[in-house]
Amino acid sequence: MDSQRNKQNAIDFYRTAYLGDPAGAVEKYVGDDYIQHNPTVGDGPQAFIDYFNRMQREYPNKTIEFVRAVAEGDLVALHTHQVWPGGDEYVTMDFFRFDARGKIVEHWDAIQQIPENSANGNTMY
Repeated sequence: MDSQRNKQNAIDFYRTAYLGDPAGAVEKYVGDDYIQHNPTVGDGPQAFIDYFNRMQREYPNKTIEFVRAVAEGDLVALHTHQVWPGGDEYVTMDFFRFDARGKIVEHWDAIQQIPENSANGNTMY
C-alpha cells in the first residue's frame, strides 16, 4: 500500500466531488465496488454521483478545507472544515478504504455543525 498516494487520492477525490464533478471523481478514484456507510447516500458509484450533483445544485457556493489527512494500511482519514451558504460551518471526518490498486472502495463519515461557543475554548481542529 502506498499511504502517501492514498492520502492524496482521498483528498483529490473528495475535493473533485465536493466542488462539482462527482462523475470525474468516481471515474478517476473509485474501484470496482463502492460501499457507502453514510445513511443518506446509497451504495455504489451512481448513488454517490447523484448525491454530490444534488449538493452542487442546491449549495453551489460551499467551500472545503482539508485540515489533516492520516493514512494507515488501506485506510485514509480526512478531517475537514466546510462552510455552507448562510455561513453554516461543519467539521467532518471521513474514512476511506482503498483496494490494492489504490482505488477507493468504501467510505464512512461523521459531520457536526461547529457551535458558536465551546465549553473548553478549543477549536474543533
